[in-house]
Amino acid sequence: MSTTVYTTMESPFGRLLLSGVLPEGGGPAALATVTVPGQKYALAEPADDWVRDPAALAEPVAQLTDYFAGKRTGFDLPLAPEGTEFRRRIWAALDEIPYGTTVTYGELAELAGQEPRMVRAVGGAVGANPLLIVRPCHRVLGAGGALTGFAAGVDRKRWLLDLEGGTLF
Repeated sequence: MSTTVYTTMESPFGRLLLSGVLPEGGGPAALATVTVPGQKYALAEPADDWVRDPAALAEPVAQLTDYFAGKRTGFDLPLAPEGTEFRRRIWAALDEIPYGTTVTYGELAELAGQEPRMVRAVGGAVGANPLLIVRPCHRVLGAGGALTGFAAGVDRKRWLLDLEGGTLF
């Protein structure tokens, strides 16, 4: 049975809650969740069975700190998000969106090998992304470049896009 560990860190969005799964054989935790205060459909506090272990999540904290400081454009971390096969396929496509660029939900559907007409299902998978910021769901825009849908709030989405220096449609 695996152990879920957690830590918190301060960010421009307030206190982030990070959780990870420790491998049975030892080693760094695989990042499972990154959530911000007030995020829809996300835990605001650690689950009762999680173990506080800042050392196990030191690398994700360091990489997020560098990202917020404008020193990092991507993440190189072991990941362990839980989701359906469809959601995992959409989340993997998020990883293909380059820093400083944006795509529409229809374009993301195509990146994930789905029909562009599946934008609602794709939007649902994006909204369920458990790795906020690390998996760049903030880079997905509505048709015509509208700043729509972000579990952490549109103001935070705009802030992340401004940090990355990306251009909106």
